[in-house]
Amino acid sequence: MSFATEFQFVLPRGYVDENGTLHRHGTMRLATAADEILPMRDPRVQQNPGYLSIILLARVITKLGDLRAIDTKTIEKMFTADLAYLQNFYREINEMEKLAVKTSCPKCGHDHEVDISFLSQMEGA
Repeated sequence: MSFATEFQFVLPRGYVDENGTLHRHGTMRLATAADEILPMRDPRVQQNPGYLSIILLARVITKLGDLRAIDTKTIEKMFTADLAYLQNFYREINEMEKLAVKTSCPKCGHDHEVDISFLSQMEGA
């Protein structure tokens, strides 16, 4: 069984580097716990919580065109349409699907699904 940890994307507009080169094709990896926790200590996030997505994206984008490195300055210089696309793509690849089990009620025999996903249980706690 294969488990994908990296996902290809194409920016709607593209990042234009300092030489005027357009970069649209990239790769984003799944986020780790550290990717989401460590930026919370960053003073830029403490001053402006909106900056969290900039740091997260800089950490998880592994390739963008032929750029050598992607950092927060790269993400800051992106067009807003591309930033919104990447934020949505991040959520899409990192959100866990709902885990459910089909079962029958022992009293009435009615068939139904029971949500057993870890995140759903944590949210209800």
